[in-house]
Amino acid sequence: MPEQYTVGVDFGTESGRAVVVRLRDGAALGEAVSPYRHAVMERTLPDGTPLGKDWALQHPQDYLDVFREAVPEALALSGVQPDEVVGIGIDFTACTPLPVRADGTPLCFLPEYASQPHAWVKLWKHHAAQPQADRINALAEQRSEGWLPRYGGKISSEWFFAKALQILEEAPEVYAATERFIEAADWVVWQLCGVETRNACTAGYKAIYQDGQYPTPEYFAALNPGFADVVQTRLGHDLAPLGGRAGGLTEQAAAWTGLKPGTAVAVANVDAHVAVPAAGVVEPGRMVAIMGTSTCHILLGETLREVPGMCGVVPDGVVPGLYGYEAGQSGVGDIFAWLVRHAVPPEYHQRAEAEGLSLHQLLEREAAGQRPGEHGLMVLDWIGGNRSVLVDADLSGVILGLTLSTRAPDLYRAMIEATAYGTRLIIETFEQSGVPVNELVISGGLKKNRMLMQIYADVTGRPLSVLDAEQGPALGSAMHAAVAAGAYPDIQAAARCMGKVQRGVYHPNPEHQPVYDQLYREYRELHDYFGRGANEVMHRLRRLRRAE
Repeated sequence: MPEQYTVGVDFGTESGRAVVVRLRDGAALGEAVSPYRHAVMERTLPDGTPLGKDWALQHPQDYLDVFREAVPEALALSGVQPDEVVGIGIDFTACTPLPVRADGTPLCFLPEYASQPHAWVKLWKHHAAQPQADRINALAEQRSEGWLPRYGGKISSEWFFAKALQILEEAPEVYAATERFIEAADWVVWQLCGVETRNACTAGYKAIYQDGQYPTPEYFAALNPGFADVVQTRLGHDLAPLGGRAGGLTEQAAAWTGLKPGTAVAVANVDAHVAVPAAGVVEPGRMVAIMGTSTCHILLGETLREVPGMCGVVPDGVVPGLYGYEAGQSGVGDIFAWLVRHAVPPEYHQRAEAEGLSLHQLLEREAAGQRPGEHGLMVLDWIGGNRSVLVDADLSGVILGLTLSTRAPDLYRAMIEATAYGTRLIIETFEQSGVPVNELVISGGLKKNRMLMQIYADVTGRPLSVLDAEQGPALGSAMHAAVAAGAYPDIQAAARCMGKVQRGVYHPNPEHQPVYDQLYREYRELHDYFGRGANEVMHRLRRLRRAE
């Protein structure tokens, strides 16, 4: 039988990545990256229109350019012929929605809306809808909505309906012009095959779709009368299953990608979720941490549990036949990048350049020789807010223990440790709720940082396995494309042949664990003091920051 291949495309925060994968064994034969030309718009629109605080937007043209640039390049590097490719699949950050017309045209492409911030893509880390999220949660508690515990008791400002409600209330003319409000994941699939679909994963985890329905029109009307029909008019109820076939490549999309018209297009998926089967994880007990700008923690379970502060639990949300649990940390790689951009003295830049290292590599080397606790610092990893378990984007970071002898490598290590403490708290919360975690599997770019990996093993007290692929989510999307094309009957079968993982690469250091246990207790005390209402200073500061 001739070899068959699929293409997986992973749309991240800063770039899109394409990989050509062999179906027989999951081997990546060609990879390419296309950085987004407009990056993340946090201060202004392309025409200079200023943005408010806590905004994070993107340009949908950047996504189309990935199909035009990264996919043909990966295909050329692979040596695979277009007629050997049986399918293409995509994954995306979430929740990353945009308002469009009925034919799929983004409002921001129209001249009359190009200067209106609410007409653009709201990236997952757009946190300016926190007031709307607060009202969504308060009303759900007041009405005892049954879906609220499925999301750990709080809906995030990062999610679908908070962002949609923000448009209605702050730019009603944009909301009125929005004929479809759609996840970018589903929008790019629409552009590939000419068919609008809504994937079950994003709907379940980011748009409160539980037990076959969204929240009721009565609930939405109680939030705002103009919001009552948001599902009926701008979403629709039909959801497409993961691994399903959304359609075939149109002539236009085939010309973009260099693939054949009619090539199977898989239903869209979420970047973190597709990494789970890519790591060969299709059973309970193994938590996959997808570590990049943020971290998503995905775990499978056989029973339904309500876990405080989780992002959601959805039946069949990751792998058919199991409950898929999600938690996460809003800022991880973003925190380290912030430090490198804003708090590293020139001498480190000069040394890194002289030695041919990145600043991250230099700081890792300088910090790796420290024993736990040596730097005397404690950090709360909330510079990007808190996703789990507090679900509060208005929380902010803390650095405790600074002295005149504190150096950049000390801060770098302390921030890595803080994110590890946050992951441990998430793990403990799951276990206390009856969802066991026996192993951590790490995916994402941060797995290259050996110091970070060892710290995570030491802090969590668990062995760390590693997804053995440079582009884990893209591999997972390629696997779903294989299912959509009929090459495998389901994602479990695809994972058995195509999944890539190295088991037990890092193990806890027994000498370090007692110290990290002590430091973790200090982290928990600060976490609860600032995060659970004992001291509301972070919220007061945020209100002052937002004041005009």
